[in-house]
Amino acid sequence: MDAVNDMPRVETDAAAAGMSGAGPAPIPPESPLTMPVQSLSRFDRASAHVAATRTPPWISRSIVFLGGLALTTYGANEMYGVVNVGAITTLKWALLVLFVINFSWIALAFTNGVVGFFWLISRRRGSPDAPGNLAARTVVVMPIYNEEPARVFGALQAIHEDVEATGLGDAFDWFFLADTTNPDVWIAEERAFLAMRQRLPADARVYYRRRPKNTSRKAGNIADFVTRWGGSYEHMVVLDADSLMTGHAIVSLAAAMEADPDAGIIQSLPLIINRNTMFARVQQFAARIYGPVIASGLALWSGRDGNYWGHNAIIRTKAFADCCGLPDLRGRPPFGGHILSHDFVEAALMRRAGYTVYMLPTLGGSFEESPPSLIDLATRDRRWCQGNLQHVRILPAKGLKFATRQHFATGIMGYLASPLWMAQLIVGIVLVLQSAYIRPEYFTDEFRLFPAWPRFDAERALELFGLTMAVLLAPKFMGLIIAIFDGPTRRASGGALRLTVSALIEIIMSSLYAPIMMVIQTGSVMQIVFGRDTGWNPQRRDDGSIPFKDIVRRHRSHTALGVITLIAGLIISPSLAAWMSPTIAGLVFSIPLSSWSGMLSIGLLLKKWGLLLTPEETQPPPIATRANALGAQLASGDQEGADGLFAIHADADLREWHETHLPPATPRMRGVIDPDRAVAEAKLNDARDIGEAARWLRPRERLILLQDRALIEMLARLPAKFEAPVAQ
Repeated sequence: MDAVNDMPRVETDAAAAGMSGAGPAPIPPESPLTMPVQSLSRFDRASAHVAATRTPPWISRSIVFLGGLALTTYGANEMYGVVNVGAITTLKWALLVLFVINFSWIALAFTNGVVGFFWLISRRRGSPDAPGNLAARTVVVMPIYNEEPARVFGALQAIHEDVEATGLGDAFDWFFLADTTNPDVWIAEERAFLAMRQRLPADARVYYRRRPKNTSRKAGNIADFVTRWGGSYEHMVVLDADSLMTGHAIVSLAAAMEADPDAGIIQSLPLIINRNTMFARVQQFAARIYGPVIASGLALWSGRDGNYWGHNAIIRTKAFADCCGLPDLRGRPPFGGHILSHDFVEAALMRRAGYTVYMLPTLGGSFEESPPSLIDLATRDRRWCQGNLQHVRILPAKGLKFATRQHFATGIMGYLASPLWMAQLIVGIVLVLQSAYIRPEYFTDEFRLFPAWPRFDAERALELFGLTMAVLLAPKFMGLIIAIFDGPTRRASGGALRLTVSALIEIIMSSLYAPIMMVIQTGSVMQIVFGRDTGWNPQRRDDGSIPFKDIVRRHRSHTALGVITLIAGLIISPSLAAWMSPTIAGLVFSIPLSSWSGMLSIGLLLKKWGLLLTPEETQPPPIATRANALGAQLASGDQEGADGLFAIHADADLREWHETHLPPATPRMRGVIDPDRAVAEAKLNDARDIGEAARWLRPRERLILLQDRALIEMLARLPAKFEAPVAQ
């Protein structure tokens, strides 16, 4: 088969009928793939895919890792010189060890940025040309979990339209994979899907599937799709609920996968868009200006041993099924149970099986959104923290590549860095306190001509502090230089002056937020170490502030810590307080900083002044404009926020479609009674109208009702309003 028009269709005649009278197309026939659970303790290399021999990117890896090692060695030597003035005590050794660990982390980020910087300034501009045809079928899947239906359905319709505009739409099918547990959101999803289908052509192959139980969360959602329909598709593009991808980006990923039979996963670089709060716009600016430098460096040294970020990527479906079945880890959460950060592990297993994983950092047309406030970021970060620390259990797995282990180590260190930096600060404060208030043992039992004075090399310490700041901030300035010298980016970001001022604002705000996140992440790490599991709450994706009382409750301990540190610093040494002023200021003002982070007014004011601008703000991608318009159309109806029971009761067509797409009923075992179902049935029997039923049924009972055809029939028979009998 040389052309997409010759491909076998997976839909039935009824599916091809689309919306012609009978409603949207049903789910296509299943085409199962087996997805065996992989072992982390055993691996047979003979079973791996034999890929074409390619030379690893040794030059880039040498620059990143040997350069990072050299820089760390230099920093360690300088720190040793700082403390090696007089006797080196246990606390000094602790300070030295903590500094070396923390400095090595930022040294690697610096050398990674250097590689990305020089590659970006030397590369040819522009994205790859779109392919003329595609020979394989690809499915685009969007997992959703209690999201705003208007946003996600509007976004997927915009992506669908953009792919159709490339002329290669026949190569793609589309699936919403719902794991939604909120009954009202579930019905709103179905209504939004039906409304979206009304706007699409009759033969559009867009489907909606909801799982009754969200086993293993997102990873289980994808695995359920692969094991049921994966055999129909050679590739799948995985989106997130906040993803947007242009038609050019999607067909280019499909063409790249077709051209490379060894590729298992090809990852795009998503840029942040659609953000308006102050905090989100800071993140958006940083990702747009600095992100390409970091991502390009990562792509270069990783080569074909890259990583996967869980969305906006294309995957070879059969390879994924063969080698990416995730095991449950022994023990209880947080370190046991199902794997939270599944994407890193899927990339590791794909690479172990011989398939390549790599990124196209300059593809373009790939977008996502970010949390609107500091508290929203911290909520998501808590889950990511547990997922990354869980990788400690996976790091020693058999057969993993060196680069894969490095990706795991980087993710783990990304969260351990916070308690390590905090420990370094505490040790430094204790040393200053010791020198100021605790009388040292100047004359030890050993014979000495001179007393052992506790001293530091202050001048060398100041130089080392400057070096640390330079290494930490260098990737940001590299990104700024790239943006200034790239004409279109510079002009679309407000010009060189506004770009520079915006970068300074980002650095200042990030410096103030960093100590708050350090304390939050340290708390998260400690909670996980002591066995506290996190949940999986849906991410808040809208722009908006958080009630002030919730902000105070969340940050009052941070404020208290900042005040105590300030007072202690002033008592011990005013110079210590001055040195720690950025950390102290971030903690002392954590409540207003957090409150401002979610404010639209501040973000929009900065935008009005031309600050923190990105090219995607001044010249919005057409697909983003279209997705926002479609989402607004859906939100203007009554789908959002409506009571699902009233919707099902009032709309017979919706009710029929809903029942048609329920899974087959499981026969009840005699003597086994589900208490929630029994209560729901009793309440429906007692209810005189739909209003009473809606008031009485709790969320769990509503969910059971909507999954049970018999209970739905009871609900449908209830009158809209009880009419009391007229007295004769």
